[in-house]
Amino acid sequence: MTVRLRAHHLLCMLTYVGKGYTPGFTVNYDRVAARLNNGEDIEIVSGPDDICAPLLNDCEAHCFAKGVVVRDTAALAGIGAWLGKSLEVGHRLSPEGSLIEKLRSGFQAGSLRQACEGCQWAGLCDRVMASGFCGVKVAPTVSR
Repeated sequence: MTVRLRAHHLLCMLTYVGKGYTPGFTVNYDRVAARLNNGEDIEIVSGPDDICAPLLNDCEAHCFAKGVVVRDTAALAGIGAWLGKSLEVGHRLSPEGSLIEKLRSGFQAGSLRQACEGCQWAGLCDRVMASGFCGVKVAPTVSR
């Protein structure tokens, strides 16, 4: 199986500690985190993804907003530059510990935060980062 993630969720997963928009959203995100921890590959997608799924019945869901698409574009460019590779929709990544650690280092350095501008979760993410990513749900430790 493959976890489908929009580009900015590659950043969100770094600080996800079990908080979300709704209880259903959080339960679903916990399942996605477990799949990532179990080594399922990530496929970068355009638009709503596996994390967005519980919100898609709401026609007002932010998942469809133009600002979220802008966030995805910024995340894709920033992450690609940080990893030294050209990333695009359809690209696959392995969520092994080394990738997560590299992304966390870029997040801490501020190199990957341009996609986070204006995000309502930025304060929480700042606190999680300041804690050394204590309590995060996506924390694979073994490379495949």
